[in-house]
Amino acid sequence: MEWYTGVLRKYVEFSGRARRKEFWMFTLINTLISIALSIVDRIIGTDYANGTGGLLNSLYGLAVLLPSLAVGVRRLHDTGRSGWWLLIGLIPCIGWIVLIVFWVQDGVVGDNQHGPDPKAAERGGYPGGEPPYPGQAGSAYPPQQ
Repeated sequence: MEWYTGVLRKYVEFSGRARRKEFWMFTLINTLISIALSIVDRIIGTDYANGTGGLLNSLYGLAVLLPSLAVGVRRLHDTGRSGWWLLIGLIPCIGWIVLIVFWVQDGVVGDNQHGPDPKAAERGGYPGGEPPYPGQAGSAYPPQQ
């Protein structure tokens, strides 16, 4: 749940980078909440006649619109791309496929023009995300003979 609330706390922060885990966990929880609200809409009778959702689901979608856009842009930044690539999603079918491919890719190791590497701490905090040379303290590699 921390991944979801973390994105909401960065409500309109379009600068910086977002890890894959942050983006996909937000997307998963967002989808589950939307499905639950659709069910509640149907039960209490606030769903639309055309079956496209309901009042509660629409209000929720409006509330998380900006955080969703912001985390999508930050995810693109992590892969080294401009946030303007988000607009490719406006192209029917192909645009969403391209966006999903971008979002699934691993982020750039080390700092890039959009900010520091969000995974640097997990990588040991080495400059540029690189581990120390083989044989140095903290290296996963054995010393070379």
